[in-house]
Amino acid sequence: MSSESGVVANSIRNKLQTALEATHLDVINESYMHNVPKGSETHFKVVVVSDKFDGLALIKRHRLVNDILKEELQNGVHALSIVAKTTKQWDESEKIIESSPSCRGGFGK
Repeated sequence: MSSESGVVANSIRNKLQTALEATHLDVINESYMHNVPKGSETHFKVVVVSDKFDGLALIKRHRLVNDILKEELQNGVHALSIVAKTTKQWDESEKIIESSPSCRGGFGK
């Protein structure tokens, strides 16, 4: 997992932190796992924990995150994997986030 912070990663981090008042937030650039130029910011995984997710179904949490990041998703971010948990869910979990699968070249190749 890439821990480097580029302009897009920082924008994602700032928007999610501000809008969701996240108690835990990881923004992971997974672009290196894909056939893109070195240093690209096109594929991300976010792990976001917020009390604002209380009472929301998982699909609504994902829609909320997608809405917050609408600009990034329309301007270069090709893929976004979302782990969205309430603080209680996070505290009760093992806090282990599985790695994303390797890129298969698109279209299930």
